[in-house]
Amino acid sequence: MDAESDGQRIDNFLLRHLKGVPRSHLYRVMRRGEVRVNKGRVQAGRRLHAGDLVRIPPLRAARPTTAPKVPDSRRDPLAESVLFEDERFLVIDKPAGLAVHGGSGLSYGLIEALRALRPGRELELVHRLDRDTSGCILISKRRSALRELHELIREGHMDKRYLALVVGDLARSTVTVDAPLKRNVLRGGERLVQVDRSEGKPARTLFRRLRHFACDWGGVTLVEAELITGRTHQIRAHAAHLGSPLAGDPKYGDEGANRQLKGLGLTRLFLHASALTFRTQDMARPLRVEAPLPDDLERILSALETAA
Repeated sequence: MDAESDGQRIDNFLLRHLKGVPRSHLYRVMRRGEVRVNKGRVQAGRRLHAGDLVRIPPLRAARPTTAPKVPDSRRDPLAESVLFEDERFLVIDKPAGLAVHGGSGLSYGLIEALRALRPGRELELVHRLDRDTSGCILISKRRSALRELHELIREGHMDKRYLALVVGDLARSTVTVDAPLKRNVLRGGERLVQVDRSEGKPARTLFRRLRHFACDWGGVTLVEAELITGRTHQIRAHAAHLGSPLAGDPKYGDEGANRQLKGLGLTRLFLHASALTFRTQDMARPLRVEAPLPDDLERILSALETAA
C-alpha cells in the first residue's frame, strides 16, 4: 500500500482500486475475513497506513459498463446547490431523497451525479448522509484533501450540526446521549442500529432544545443535534433511545405521531445537516458552511406554529 492511500479506509481503498467488482461483493468478502491487512482479518472501517500489506482474494470483475445515466432533473440542480468551493473541496446542499452513491438497487447517487456534471474531476465523498437527510455534505476534489479531511473527522475536529424535529420534548434544554451503537444488517440488506452497551461502538450526541410545539396529541420539539462521533443512523438511534424519535422516521419513529405529522404535510424524515465547521492547515481561520432549512421542512414548522 502506497503513501497516497495512507489513512484511507480499507473499504474505500478497495472500491477505488477494484471498480469492476460489485460493492456488495466487496463487503461480503470483508465480512468473511477474506481480505487481510498484514495477515490479519479487518473490518470495513480499518484505516490503512503506508507500508501495509493488503491481501485480496481472487475476485471476478463485472464487465466494463458505461457510466450510469443520471437524469438531467437530478444532475443540473446540483450546479445551483454548491454552498462553498475552493480548489480542494466543495460543500453541496444535498436534497432529500437522493442517496449519496449508487448501489443496493440504485444506479446512481449524489457522487455519480456530480461526476456526470463535472466529468474528469477526481470527486470523492468525504462523509455520508442518509438518503432522506438533506443539507451539507463535503466532497473532496483532490486525494490530499480527502486524507486531510478524513483526519479532521477522526480527530474530532470537524463540527457537524443538524436540525431535527423530535416527538415529545427533551428533559432539559441540553441533553447528552452517550450510548454505544451496534449496527445490524437485517434480511434483505436493511441496516438497523441499536444501543448495545456490551458490543456497541462509542457514540455521543448533544441535543439542544430550540423550540417546543404543543399539540393535542403530545407535541414535537425542534432541536439542534451536534455529532461528537459519526456512527450510522446515530442521531436517529439516539433520539429513539431518549424516547423522542425523529419526526417522519419510518425505521425508529413513532407511528402515531408520524400519522399526525403527515396530516400537516410531512412526507419524509425531518433531519437536515445545517452546518459544517472545520479548519484545514492552509486556512487562516475556521470555515463554517450553512445550509438553510428546505422549504418543505419550513412549511411543517409554519403549520405547527399555526396549529399550536
